[in-house]
Amino acid sequence: MTDAPFRPFETHLDRDQATGLLRTALAGAEDGELFFERKRSEGLLFDDGRVKTASYDAAEGFGLRAVRGEVTGYAHATEISEAALKRAVETARLAVGDGGGTMAPAPGRTNRTLYTDADPIAGTPFGVKVETLREIDSFLRELDSRVVQVTASIAASLQEVAILRADGELVTDIRPMTRVNVSVIVEEDGRRESGSAGGGGRYALDGLLERDAWEDKAREALRIALVNLRAEAAPAGVMDIVLGPGWPGILLHEAVGHGLEGDFNRKGTSAFAGLMGQRVASPGVTVLDDGTIPDRRGSITVDDEGTPSGKNVLIEDGILVGYMQDRQNARLMGVTPTGNGRRESFQHAPMPRMTNTYMLGGTATRVELVGELKDGLYAVGFGGGQVDITNGKFVFSCTEAYRVKNGRIGAPVKGATLIGDGATALQQIRGLASDMALDPGMGNCGKQGQWVPVGVGQPTVLIGGLTVGGAQTG
Repeated sequence: MTDAPFRPFETHLDRDQATGLLRTALAGAEDGELFFERKRSEGLLFDDGRVKTASYDAAEGFGLRAVRGEVTGYAHATEISEAALKRAVETARLAVGDGGGTMAPAPGRTNRTLYTDADPIAGTPFGVKVETLREIDSFLRELDSRVVQVTASIAASLQEVAILRADGELVTDIRPMTRVNVSVIVEEDGRRESGSAGGGGRYALDGLLERDAWEDKAREALRIALVNLRAEAAPAGVMDIVLGPGWPGILLHEAVGHGLEGDFNRKGTSAFAGLMGQRVASPGVTVLDDGTIPDRRGSITVDDEGTPSGKNVLIEDGILVGYMQDRQNARLMGVTPTGNGRRESFQHAPMPRMTNTYMLGGTATRVELVGELKDGLYAVGFGGGQVDITNGKFVFSCTEAYRVKNGRIGAPVKGATLIGDGATALQQIRGLASDMALDPGMGNCGKQGQWVPVGVGQPTVLIGGLTVGGAQTG
């Protein structure tokens, strides 16, 4: 049974009183809002032949923000009441003080619908979820005798938000999220390797639990594990790299995307600060951040300040043309907000964040780009990585990669890491295929302790001269 719709002013708080208190908090401020949130989430983990964990979480609360110049006053509470709001007003006002701030124009409105508002938790019976996980486990063990462990998980959530501004305008959004993950460990001749696959988006859970959907993920996880079972030690040195389409765009997201967020550029701490209108990438390279793609994991109808999400061009034909902006940084930089003001929850103030960040394709083919490698790597899967925002330097580990010599894909390699910096890597792109793809829907992005769901994408890309860390093979 689905809970009643989230209506904070009908169940907890008088709207006129809330608006009046918000105006008090924002007296002398330049911007601010009341952000209400209710979120419910469910997770099931099947491991080692049994349901290991089953969890259900629910939370609700509000965050009050008052902004003046570069200063932000923020207060939040898990109790949605007039008393709690009054305490928050007093706290937020301490940051902005008294003065003659001019309130920034309100965000534009939109009637666009990018995803369903149905509750994905209630939409599928609990027993069906458990039985699906059991089927995934049995399927993989029967598929290959080398399988020694299967881990499968199902996650679903529904986030409901309401954003109130001092003029009384209220913006609402209902955001579903679903995901299925499969990991497998195989063993042969005493050697164990693993593989994983998964994905989801802002849609109902039942489609992900259909056999065709989860079987594809299970087979992909097993394929990667078996590839790694025969992988050789990775080479080390400077070499050309071909990155596969889709999920390898996580390298673009980390090494370039954070550097194109407005706050880092306003403060001059990004490697791209002060380069607007200049060439920052090879000709033909176009990078966008697009929160308007229907049903995608990183998409948002409106951001967490109430601004409609946008399809924003960041780099066009190699030229830097835009940054991702929230309201505060856009105002301080004299530009328009781009719909990228995001927050993890009502307990956090918004900041510029990516949504779905991807690079457009070119005209080459994957075969042509791989054929240009004399002695390099073809990397199609990535795991964790680290990035320094101030200089764009990155280190990424490959979960699936192959040695390429004289244009021929050879043995898989294990333990490869790609080392470089985003600004240089963009300049060293030598070829783009026409196979641009988005990831299957499994990205999470961290920044200053806040995590939000994101999407990435790219075509097959040829990059020259990246440093590969691995085991020197001689």
